[in-house]
Amino acid sequence: MFHEILVPIDVGGEGTPALTTTLELARQSRSRVVLIHVIHRLAGGQSSELQRFYQRLLRISQQKLTRAASQFARHGVTVRTEVCIGEPVTEIVRAATKNKVDLIVMGSHTVDPSRPTRGWGTISYRVSLLCQCPVLLVKRRERASRSRIGTRHVRQRRLL
Repeated sequence: MFHEILVPIDVGGEGTPALTTTLELARQSRSRVVLIHVIHRLAGGQSSELQRFYQRLLRISQQKLTRAASQFARHGVTVRTEVCIGEPVTEIVRAATKNKVDLIVMGSHTVDPSRPTRGWGTISYRVSLLCQCPVLLVKRRERASRSRIGTRHVRQRRLL
């Protein structure tokens, strides 16, 4: 069904639910996967100190994406990684077009029913509006706690 799946990842955050979902989808549909991380460009000049800062972020981000990609490769899924600097929504939409993806899988926050309009400015929301392909938003689960009957939610394996 899906041939090319794009997965934007915040390497500083919790990307596991989206990665776990993507791994299952890719295995089932024999899809190729592109993992992307966008380093948000800071407003201001291009000093040599700022350039060194970005180079360090690029290196660290690529290492983390490579680690996540190894989980896909271990399961026989063709995967590649991209790290870039720019405005996240713009770069994700650009990557989706460039890679001709049929699906984007992204992590998303859980909506508070008492404040449903909060979060309309999030990256995942804006990407879902601007991309021409379907976008699957994977909600991260709140920390599991014991229920009244003493059962626990199964924690997902960390892929990053």
